[in-house]
Amino acid sequence: FRIRRAVALRFRYRAPSCAHNSRRCHLIKSAHYCQSHSRETDYGIQVVARASNPHNPKRDERYFRTMTAKEVVEEDAATALESDTAMAEEEAIDLEARAIAEAMQSADASYVPSPSLLSADDSAPLLAQVDGPDLTIFNSKPNVYQAKAVPVHLRAKLDIPIHVSAGGSVVEYEINTDLYDIGFGVTAEREEGITNVKEKSRVDSHLEPVTGKFLVGSVPCALVFSFDNEYSWFREKKVSYKITVTPPNVENVVTGRRLRAKKALEAVEKDQAEMDERYETVAQKRSELEDAILRLERELTEKKKSMDVVAKEEKWLDKKLAVRKEQITMLSQRLKNGWADEKSEK
Repeated sequence: FRIRRAVALRFRYRAPSCAHNSRRCHLIKSAHYCQSHSRETDYGIQVVARASNPHNPKRDERYFRTMTAKEVVEEDAATALESDTAMAEEEAIDLEARAIAEAMQSADASYVPSPSLLSADDSAPLLAQVDGPDLTIFNSKPNVYQAKAVPVHLRAKLDIPIHVSAGGSVVEYEINTDLYDIGFGVTAEREEGITNVKEKSRVDSHLEPVTGKFLVGSVPCALVFSFDNEYSWFREKKVSYKITVTPPNVENVVTGRRLRAKKALEAVEKDQAEMDERYETVAQKRSELEDAILRLERELTEKKKSMDVVAKEEKWLDKKLAVRKEQITMLSQRLKNGWADEKSEK
């Protein structure tokens, strides 16, 4: 018979005089045994296992293995450790997933449309940002950007821009350099401004890889991974990097778009209320100006009439003044020189 480890098989124990009657005791990845199905020997515990015969499924084969008490304890401890490790890994994954979901909900719950979206003449840009990715063509597979031994010349720097369009994406990075350190930083550029994800500083990436992970909340967003070698006068650096952008799952996308829609609706309604107040003020001001213009037009009409009268009077006075000047001149000459008919009589 072929001997197999008890922890590697799924055994079904049965004894003719089993205290469990027709019930079976199952052993899965464990060194525990049932007293009704095993017996003690001088060498330890002989476990009688029944497993399926791969060549004849209808026929069961018996496998025997004699295990000492120490082996039973050791295998039990090893199995328990493996089980605890697997459970710890699953709990860590679940905890990370919950943390990402909570961070996404927090970011989406504080969503505020940008001024350019609110001032746009078309509704499409705002709706596109609220809706997020189209689920009919949405791909949740991670996008990986990587390169090896990229040179960064002395007194120079290298920027790696990555555009992120799906809110709630998780970004992981790992960088390392050959032989020497380098300046490294990450910024997020949005319409509202620039956010420092990781402050630029010199890192010993030649000793061990520099890693990080963060969540991208509001989008669209341009992530810029900067490698700075401007401080070095003599050495060129070679950089290797791997950047993984993992989009959110469909459930988080659906939850996020509803939260963004709610916050966008609040912002749009608030903006509409403010615009209504401004509209009333502007409408009242326009009415006042129109009334003032009407008054001024009436005054202007009256002024034009008055101006016509004045112009006519001015023209009449011009003629009269010309006559008066001529009269004054002629009378002055007569008084000075006398009258012509008086000289002819003498």
